[in-house]
Amino acid sequence: MLALLRGIIMYKMRYVVGIDEAGRGPLAGPVAVGAVSIPLGFDKLFFKSIKDSKKLSPDDRELWFALALEARKEGVLDFAVSLVSEKVIDRKGISYAIRLGIKRSLLALGVPEDSQVYLDGGIKAPEQFRHQLTVIKGDEKIPIISLASIVAKVIRDKKMVRLSKKFPEFNFDMHKGYGTSLHRQALKRYGPTIIHRRSFLSHLDTPCPSDRR
Repeated sequence: MLALLRGIIMYKMRYVVGIDEAGRGPLAGPVAVGAVSIPLGFDKLFFKSIKDSKKLSPDDRELWFALALEARKEGVLDFAVSLVSEKVIDRKGISYAIRLGIKRSLLALGVPEDSQVYLDGGIKAPEQFRHQLTVIKGDEKIPIISLASIVAKVIRDKKMVRLSKKFPEFNFDMHKGYGTSLHRQALKRYGPTIIHRRSFLSHLDTPCPSDRR
């Protein structure tokens, strides 16, 4: 019996997970949810000098992404990014889309439900993850959330760069779908594409002809 109890104690909380999203506010494209999983014995020096993705240059984000890929290849950490489409956002809302992305990313990682999960801002993991903590500005305070924000941002940006080739007049490679003046000017001139979030355009003075494919 004692050995069984020891086994249960050792099993619990073997992993720490950080979760963050990227792309909550853009007018076009998917929202991305990143989740990073590390074992409890992970060398914390790996996170030295890491920052929230919004405070890093694109080159620095790419460097951290490359480090994360190498660490995953070596089996010392794992991460997953779920992209939830603009269609789901329009149909169900951005909060639902983020919850769906969280669920998908955790499922992809396959972490035990007894893992310690840290989340940024106001987002939450499914309720079966009992040991979860949502931290305001967690992407600035908790390194594993910072890394989650970086992998989510890099994956989403790569997606928007690919989409810019399909819709070159919108320059998605430059603004990644956010509501910059350049993006708004293109919307007024060309109208929205099939990757625009119609629910996010309702407050804009933007004509809405049939979807451009």
